[in-house]
Formats: sequence, structure tokens, C-alpha cells
Amino acid sequence: MKNSISFLSNLVEYLLIIAVLFYWHGTSNLLNPIAIGLLVVLIFQIIFKNKIIGIIIPSVLMLLSMYMILALLSEVNEFESFNSDAQRLLFIGLAYFLGTILISFLMIWKYLLRSSNKTLAYK
Repeated sequence: MKNSISFLSNLVEYLLIIAVLFYWHGTSNLLNPIAIGLLVVLIFQIIFKNKIIGIIIPSVLMLLSMYMILALLSEVNEFESFNSDAQRLLFIGLAYFLGTILISFLMIWKYLLRSSNKTLAYK
């Protein structure tokens, strides 16, 4: 029971790790320093549960995902017609980046609630 509660409390971090692994696989580059750095930071976050890092990591990921959505829309706009390739690119790209934004928002919310609960306990 305790293991399942621990897993559920870290579910957001695990989902972000899966998103980073998906990104790493998509680059087809074994030594990708950005993916390795993100994985290391997320694993340390699961271990140490630092509330400041727990807010900074998803904030950066949200900003990067918003930027990538703009790049995705620019790339879809370059298609001469909105064919099946453009639809697939748009659907998969939006699902990936909007999912990352949602998961990042949940992680920010998790750590803001954790920090506000501790401040209420001190009063």
C-alpha cells in the first residue's frame, strides 16, 4: 500500500521522465546532453523533493513547450495543402506538447500546494 501511494505521489515526475525519454528517442542521438540533463534533474527531484526545483523544472518545460507549439504551427503552415502528413504532424505534436504543458502544470500545482501546506502548519 505504501509503495502505491509513493508511486502515485511521484506520478507527475514519472510522466515527465517518459516525455523526456520520448524526446530523446525522437532525436536519434545517443549522447543528447539536454535529455540526459533533464533525466538527471527529474531523478534527483524524485529522490530529494526540493520544492523550488519542483517549480522551476516544470516552468521551464512549459515555456519550452509553448515555444515548440509555435514552431510546430510554423512547420504545419509550410505544407502546401493540409494533407494527412500535416494532420499527423499537427495531431502528434499538439498532443505531445499540450500533454507536457498539462503535466508540468500539475507538477507546479503539486509543489505549490506542498509549500502552502507547510506554511499553514507553521502558523
